[in-house]
Amino acid sequence: MAVNIVLISTYELGRQPFGLASPAAWLRKRGHNVASLDLSRQSLDESAIRNAGVIAIYLPMHTATRLAAQLIPSLRKLNPGAHLCCYGLYAPMNVDYLRALGVSTILGGEFEQGLMNLANRQSPGGETTPQTEPAVSLERQTFQVPDRMGMAPLEKYAHVVMPEGPHRVTGYTEASRGCKHLCRHCPIVPVYKGIFRVVDREVVLADIRQQVVAGAQHITFGDPDFFNGIGHAMSIVQALHGEFPELTYDVTIKIEHLRQHERQLSKLRDTGCLFVTSAVESLDDEVLAMLDKGHTRADFIHIGRIFREIGLALQPTFIPFSPWTTFERYLDLLRTLAEFELSEAVAPVQLGIRLLIPAGSRLLELPDIQRIIQPFDEQALVYPWKHADPRIDELCDDVQQIVASSEKLKRSRASIFEKIWRAANDAAHVDAAPRVLPVLASRATVPYLNEPWYC
Repeated sequence: MAVNIVLISTYELGRQPFGLASPAAWLRKRGHNVASLDLSRQSLDESAIRNAGVIAIYLPMHTATRLAAQLIPSLRKLNPGAHLCCYGLYAPMNVDYLRALGVSTILGGEFEQGLMNLANRQSPGGETTPQTEPAVSLERQTFQVPDRMGMAPLEKYAHVVMPEGPHRVTGYTEASRGCKHLCRHCPIVPVYKGIFRVVDREVVLADIRQQVVAGAQHITFGDPDFFNGIGHAMSIVQALHGEFPELTYDVTIKIEHLRQHERQLSKLRDTGCLFVTSAVESLDDEVLAMLDKGHTRADFIHIGRIFREIGLALQPTFIPFSPWTTFERYLDLLRTLAEFELSEAVAPVQLGIRLLIPAGSRLLELPDIQRIIQPFDEQALVYPWKHADPRIDELCDDVQQIVASSEKLKRSRASIFEKIWRAANDAAHVDAAPRVLPVLASRATVPYLNEPWYC
């Protein structure tokens, strides 16, 4: 029996969601009627909601989950009888809260087969039998080529800002899911527990081909770590470059893997990689040990030098505000970014990120965290915490306000960094000399996506 299914994404960093396109292919192949709605780029199709037997909301990240929680009452009002499902990384991490909102099926990990089973559980009368699928499945799947029909065109999504020349229309795909590492702060760990799964090479290439036809000039690979399966990853980008030599791409790779596979970095550059995002998180070895990141400050500095030597852009991300933050550590972060000419490679929002402690986080293993957390806040989806020094929390608030107000005014990354530099030095009562802005401060000096990475 064909079922009317609505797949919804609330937000995924300005990307056209793989998490809608992939299950849509599975479900349509079995004859189900699927509407894919990305509410970050499309309005809610109330007619599709009213006619749906199943409404499934994709939850890949913290922000998407909070937006979904706000949306669910409206969906319930439009269609009280629809079976509600939440799937993706943050669904099993927040199962009790989602069930309290009326969500009947929770699917995490490798979710496509679970969504297929859910559709099969629909009876001709519209009723659905109780969930029998595991809340988290890590079973290997045979992926289908994602079906992007009905989604907003790529031109409406995030694009790559270039130092010279026009912006590049950007597509998005995934060559793997999960991660074989166990970083304490990472939300992937409670679900995948050190396991990663690859998407078949030919499926990835076919997905990219259809996005190139749709106008993509650049591809973002959304893998948590592109080098988890380096043979798989490199075979994809080499084939991609052979077929589309003008197409560029970007990837995310741990510092630990960048050091381990240094000889592959020039191959990334030569196959069209514009930049590599790396979750550095901190430049302090004590904090890195607390987060179990697997790299040191020296590793980061070494990799930064290698990237400069080979002409590949490194875009580090950070969690600068944590229980271990001090004024000295924050100022050291800013000074190091300036010294190594990385201040414009870091999205300003990254300089105000505050540590999130979600349900199931390995951070809860640490006595330092146990001492400061408050009871779990289901609506915020985190364990709240306050810094021992209120001035650090005040600086975090100030930095976030600087970023928000500056980006509304479309200020350059260089000028925003300058404002944060001064605010941090003032807060620490350091009489620091002002930095000198570059002459072309209003222009991009490195390629970057115009919607930055964050949780």
